[in-house]
Amino acid sequence: MSAQTSVPILELRGITKRFGDTLANDGIDLSVDAGEIRAVVGENGAGKSTLMSILYGMYRPDSGEIFVGGVKRTFRSPVDAIAAGMGMVHQHFMLFPSMTVAENIVYGAEPTALGVFDHRAANDRVAQMSDRYGLEVDPRARVADLTVGVRQRVEILKMLHRGADILILDEPTSVLTPLERDALFRVIKLLADDGKTVLFITHKLPEVFALSDSITVLRDGRVQSSVSTSDATPETLARDIVGSDLTSAPRPEAAIPGYRVLDVEHLVVRDEFGRNVVDDVSLTVRRGEILGIAGAAGSGQRELVEAIAGDRRVHSGRIAMADTEMANAPVASKRKAGLSYIPGERDDVGLAVEASVTDNLLLGSESKPGFSPRGLIRPGKALAHAARLIEDYDIKVASQRQTPAQLSGGNRQKLVVARELHLAQRLIIAEEPTRGLDIRSTEFIRGKLLEQKSYAGILLVSADLGELLKLADRIIVMFEGRIAGELVAGSAGESEIGALMTGVASASAGGGAADD
Repeated sequence: MSAQTSVPILELRGITKRFGDTLANDGIDLSVDAGEIRAVVGENGAGKSTLMSILYGMYRPDSGEIFVGGVKRTFRSPVDAIAAGMGMVHQHFMLFPSMTVAENIVYGAEPTALGVFDHRAANDRVAQMSDRYGLEVDPRARVADLTVGVRQRVEILKMLHRGADILILDEPTSVLTPLERDALFRVIKLLADDGKTVLFITHKLPEVFALSDSITVLRDGRVQSSVSTSDATPETLARDIVGSDLTSAPRPEAAIPGYRVLDVEHLVVRDEFGRNVVDDVSLTVRRGEILGIAGAAGSGQRELVEAIAGDRRVHSGRIAMADTEMANAPVASKRKAGLSYIPGERDDVGLAVEASVTDNLLLGSESKPGFSPRGLIRPGKALAHAARLIEDYDIKVASQRQTPAQLSGGNRQKLVVARELHLAQRLIIAEEPTRGLDIRSTEFIRGKLLEQKSYAGILLVSADLGELLKLADRIIVMFEGRIAGELVAGSAGESEIGALMTGVASASAGGGAADD
């Protein structure tokens, strides 16, 4: 940590924010020094995102004061926050894909020559910043052609170009490979050495201890603790976050896999331009096992699971569930055959966002005995069914009449997981099942998946390598649409998986299909 200064670079006093009857931030005090890397952690709904949005001018507090460098500031919009030296990298990047790196970075503050945008000056300016902070980017590259990790560097450079001294990073590693994560950590430390202050939100406790100088824990909208990282342990931090000791779901002894619930043979899936985004992929999932799939963003894993689930057309190859051919079968047929699907895009695919919580939890169960005699849903039965799942999965709702749009991201995720795991019969596709969840909810969902393994086969896609290593029996790694290798989870590590994800190494795995 940098030497303490007499005046904090950022100080919050009594920040309070309400949304209707919900008290999101309750008298929050926070003080951060220049050059400090501060982790901000807490459960879903603890107030982290609201507080960061206030700092970036997206919300105005109901009461309280913000001081930057000892000067009281009022942020009416992000424009005011940027002018005060604030910058924020959101989970979903705010970039123009069709424009170049340099054009994105200087957008709104373009260098000109004789009244015309000076491309050379923009490229030179970006190259200089890139070299200074170790953020390797090609100023002339088109953003649409960049990996997720490089796009994140562009976002950081955009903040620096605008003069940001305080950088807010919201779940910055959620879609990064291990190599990209480590590169980001090196950049953050360089920025701190240069006097920049970094606030980063994360649910991953190992990242907190690997990167931060200090930690602020929010719980129920209040500051539960603010400590030096060197004075914290994973156990004390988890206790502050959840309010009690956290117990991880014990991993059961390795089961002997049963019959095949899914066979994929020589699968080819093409995008709208005719390119093979899934290229000759074969794999098998058996009852009693979890097959993990790892890969950098854009490696084909999303297209693979969408094809298996029925949301994307298969160009060639075979998909069979329990020996029944299912390639290009309707989604309804796959659901009837025993498929449960937790999609990565919960809002676009997993939820009917304008329907009620009750209706969303009922989807897939409405045809079961007792729910809809003579084709009419029994309201009392539907409400009781939803209430049971809400309680079992600790979904925080004010009313079952609420829509998913009125819930937090974590509670929307639990809504999808609760419905799909309740429906589980034969095959579960779980794509990023714990993304956006706090540590308590994450451990709960992981425990539920392990329970389901006793009578179903699970295909688990996750950007969290720790999650794959903890849950999966086997791990397939995808690179550029193909299987780069297959590893036994108990003998694999992040470095091996990371090397396969980036094409640095390859492992002989056949097609990834298990023998009969």
